[in-house]
Amino acid sequence: MSTESLPSRAETVIIGAGAVGCSIAYHLTELGAEDVVVVDQGPLPVTGGSSTHAPGIMFQTSPSKIQTKTAHYTSRLLKDAGVYTEVGGIELARSEERMDFLQRRVEWATSYGLPEPELLEPEEVTEHLPLVDEDEILGGYYSPTDGQVAGTDALQWYIETSSARFFGDTEVTDIETNGGEIQAVATDNGRIECDRCVLATNNWAYQTGQMAGLELPITPVEHQYVVTDPLAELDDDGSGDVIGDATAGLEVPGDSQITEFMAQPPDRPVGRDQDNSLYFRTHGDGYGLGSYNHEPLVVDPDEMGKNDEDSQASVHSFTDKHWTKATHPNREKSPQQAFDELLPATEGKDFRVTENGIFVYTPDGMPVLGETAAVDGLWTGLAIWWTHSGGYGKILAEWMENGVPRLPSGPVDTSGIHVNRFEPHAGSKDYFTDRGGKRYEQVYSIVEPRWQPDDHRGLRVSPFYGQQQELGAEFYQSGGWETPQWYESNADLVEKYEEQIPEQDGWQGINRSPIEGAEHLHTRENVSMFDMTTFSSIMVEGEDAGEFLQRICSNDMEIDVGKVRYTTMLNEGGTIIADLTVARLDEDEYMVTTGGGNSPGIHGSWIEDHAPDTVSVTIEESAKCTVGLWGPKSRLLLQRVTDADVSNDEFPYFSCKRLYVGDIPVIALRVSYVGELGWELWAPSEYGQKLWNTLWEAGEDLDVRPMGGGALESMRLEKGFRLWGTDVDTDVDPFAAGLPFAVDLDTEFIGKEALVEAKEEGIDTEVACLTVDDSTDAMLSGRPVLADSEAVGYVQAGGYGYSVGESIAYTYLPSEYADAGTSVQIQCEGETYDATVRDEPLFDPGRDKIIR
Repeated sequence: MSTESLPSRAETVIIGAGAVGCSIAYHLTELGAEDVVVVDQGPLPVTGGSSTHAPGIMFQTSPSKIQTKTAHYTSRLLKDAGVYTEVGGIELARSEERMDFLQRRVEWATSYGLPEPELLEPEEVTEHLPLVDEDEILGGYYSPTDGQVAGTDALQWYIETSSARFFGDTEVTDIETNGGEIQAVATDNGRIECDRCVLATNNWAYQTGQMAGLELPITPVEHQYVVTDPLAELDDDGSGDVIGDATAGLEVPGDSQITEFMAQPPDRPVGRDQDNSLYFRTHGDGYGLGSYNHEPLVVDPDEMGKNDEDSQASVHSFTDKHWTKATHPNREKSPQQAFDELLPATEGKDFRVTENGIFVYTPDGMPVLGETAAVDGLWTGLAIWWTHSGGYGKILAEWMENGVPRLPSGPVDTSGIHVNRFEPHAGSKDYFTDRGGKRYEQVYSIVEPRWQPDDHRGLRVSPFYGQQQELGAEFYQSGGWETPQWYESNADLVEKYEEQIPEQDGWQGINRSPIEGAEHLHTRENVSMFDMTTFSSIMVEGEDAGEFLQRICSNDMEIDVGKVRYTTMLNEGGTIIADLTVARLDEDEYMVTTGGGNSPGIHGSWIEDHAPDTVSVTIEESAKCTVGLWGPKSRLLLQRVTDADVSNDEFPYFSCKRLYVGDIPVIALRVSYVGELGWELWAPSEYGQKLWNTLWEAGEDLDVRPMGGGALESMRLEKGFRLWGTDVDTDVDPFAAGLPFAVDLDTEFIGKEALVEAKEEGIDTEVACLTVDDSTDAMLSGRPVLADSEAVGYVQAGGYGYSVGESIAYTYLPSEYADAGTSVQIQCEGETYDATVRDEPLFDPGRDKIIR
């Protein structure tokens, strides 16, 4: 900890000295960053943020790979530092549905490399947790490396170990920017000019973001925790409770007992009763009881206060009614009743410590990392708990220093955590606080596959929305857009194709419809219209546009006007930031297209940031609407509505041209994401309704049908077309991803050096297409792939291929297992399925259907 005065300049300023800010500082300096300053409004190390009022319990297993990986890294880092108590963690089941969920826990842990996960019988649970009433449970899930971090000790370790300079009692009053670049951080103790600034302010993220003109969608929420009076059952030697001295000599805002008790390690496994949204762990001779089992207590992000003489800023007064009454909308029992039943020894006990502690949620429940699109040099490390703080600090430090977000195990996928992933409306306080509250409500809920929220719907709709409603679209929300998954108007097709559409039962079949299969099969035989409006177009123009695209694209971008090329875009480490389709519309005009959802924010901003002054980059989010016109009859339909020649000779595969569909100006790309003859038709949004109606009316006698996202997914899996964020992402390079045709090493591009090095070293992991041998069940993502009884991969994407009649799963395997014909197994929902590696694509390998 620094005793010097605040410097007037630093290379990097980190705002926030909690678990995340300290981790980032530690990892930056470990990588060689020499001029790092950390400031916080509170005293050090007990700043008044959530890091020292949190009970520190670390359950590592998650359906998210990156959450599991960062948790495990954090536990190893803090264990080596001597501030982590590895007592194991047990998640209990009080229902059959929860036992099924715990089986999923085992499968996720196996996939993502957690050691020795196992299911326990009730009597095995109580061997570890003797105060649990065995009659109340059906079993449990045990992760032996779970445990608890002593928050105060961990913060002190970071501060003492890092060569960064730390300054407490220093309130940030402004974040100065100029021309879209970070300039300085102003505080009540002086101004610090800097090249980089990191927001690690969690509970105050919204406020600090606004200082830089950002609307960060991060919601503070209150959370209840208590520590009981001594329990005789925990006083093994009769000596009574021994409270430690973690806060001795430290300035502690508010009730020091809260911080002191949270620093005390447990002496038996930490536990969760997720059926009642509860968790628990020992504090000496008392039990600490935590509850999500109450209505969301959302805090206005503008009202997050400061420390005062009586309280820590992020600790509110305990609200007794949320403990004694059932206020959670989906829980029948109050926290008190549920704990009394599960841990009878706690019944009737008074509490030594109580708190409504505050921490934060985002609309999708995931962290916020990366450099902001609006301000160069302004980075974020937000919405992160102790559980994942070490891992995300490592990822962000690597990203800042080396340009590649990574853990020691390798590069990581940032699509689900990137600060630029949020849709334009996400900054609305009503929106993000409602969604943040919903995520709190769901934190221990069993969320079904493809679950959809009920609130804040209909925010972003394509020009075709009215027609889609009339056709009975089942809308899913993606990137804030309403996107049809299937159409009830196609229900009549199910009977036609019923022999090719197997039933999907159980968990795998939830929120699926046989209509998805019918739309898939109809498109293979006829013609369908798919709404692609959520996909992104980025216009790149100027005399240096071609040279610029060559620098950011891995393929050869020297293409003729009217041609289209598929490519990847890489980071400095040679892994995939995005896959792109680039159409050259004129000498100095290109249209770059990529996926929907978070692509405009992540990919568009990356392209924009790297463009020289001589190149114009326009991210056309919402400016264009797009129809995918696909199927064997698509040429016949398109020729009816345009004077342009769309024959194969005049409009070949992977070419583009401007034409009119009726009266509507369209940029037509002859590309297909479903493996059929077809076009993408891009038009200004105001022409959308007319575009849809023109195509629809011209194709009625051809039995043109609408097609939803379910059919798109199964069709692209049959063709082996990659989906960024699912099959390809910043985890892998193009060679491992099976995309060597998207790379031209005779050109110069960002990431080439790393890619050449990777190729010379040899590709030891490869994408693999699997089919399930004797079942039509759909495989779910995140489930382990086994060879020789060991996990060698996990399902990246799975579904049923209605044209090939096979259940398909894509994974990455060690090269020795990736050859076609290799037998493997997939574990899914407690079943073990035999599967076989296959050559890809499974459908139309000669591309006869797509290039005719």
